[in-house]
Amino acid sequence: MSDPFENAASAWRNWPLDREIVLGRVIDAPRSLVYAAWTDPAQIGQWFGPDGFAVETREIDLRPGGVWRFDMVAPDGTRYDNRMVFLRMEDAALVEVEHGSDQDDDPNRFRMLVTFDEQGDGKTVLTLRQMHPTGERRAWAVGFGAVEYGGQTLRKLALHVARVRER
Repeated sequence: MSDPFENAASAWRNWPLDREIVLGRVIDAPRSLVYAAWTDPAQIGQWFGPDGFAVETREIDLRPGGVWRFDMVAPDGTRYDNRMVFLRMEDAALVEVEHGSDQDDDPNRFRMLVTFDEQGDGKTVLTLRQMHPTGERRAWAVGFGAVEYGGQTLRKLALHVARVRER
């Protein structure tokens, strides 16, 4: 079976819509601050994840080729192991990762492309695209709460950036 992500870095624009989840949020901050929240190891664990979840980092190297290994700990104590491999990072413009469980060749991993577009009023439009290997896997993610949890995560990011801005 071929790898669904082979050449995905150049092919994401043509990704089948039945395999994609797209979330967006306008954040009241310059894109340099929003981008820094995604790429600074001291910041990302402070806001990442849905409401009520804690992030426990085991390894973090936020650069192209680097890995972030972490557990998301649910309010009931359930632990979800995660691994993000950072594929591309373009200063204040985009972050592309492969996200899945912390196992080699996780068949359920997905591509995530985060873009940062600064508006004339100093706000940033953040767009997060999840590109799943199959339509069935996307449907599972939606049923699991990917849209709701993703929205909560982006809200937490906006609150985090607002606090950073106030300092």
